[in-house]
Amino acid sequence: MNLTDYVQQISREDFGKEFRHQAHWNHRLKTTGGRFFPKEGHLDFNPRYYQADQDLFRKIVRHELCHYHLYFEKKGYRHQDRDFKELLRLVDGVRYVPPLASFDTVTYLYSCQQCAHTYPRKRRVNTAKYRCGKCHGLLKFVGKRNQSLG
Repeated sequence: MNLTDYVQQISREDFGKEFRHQAHWNHRLKTTGGRFFPKEGHLDFNPRYYQADQDLFRKIVRHELCHYHLYFEKKGYRHQDRDFKELLRLVDGVRYVPPLASFDTVTYLYSCQQCAHTYPRKRRVNTAKYRCGKCHGLLKFVGKRNQSLG
């Protein structure tokens, strides 16, 4: 699927206006559905939302096109602007994107060898360098666990 053609089609069908810039997939987006770049005029989209739910993705495209068209009409294109809220409601776009259930974070689990206090961490810890904050005992790596967001 050519993303720019898809966005142009939605722009014509739902807004009755042309989309004259480029749309790109951005794999670095984690919790955001899409982004509008006012200076360049292009749109970035998170491919995970397209793979998860195409109806939701269409609403995300509408949301970003609201920013796009209002910006070039020199109207309020930001989330808090009345023009944006009205146009978003008119075209049935989403105001907020729900987090993806498939987005996992890894948590590293450490425990103290003396007092057994556990320390969940997002990053790995050098157990030779750091000690327990309660009793100053040695830390031991227990394992990894995945936590699903959403």
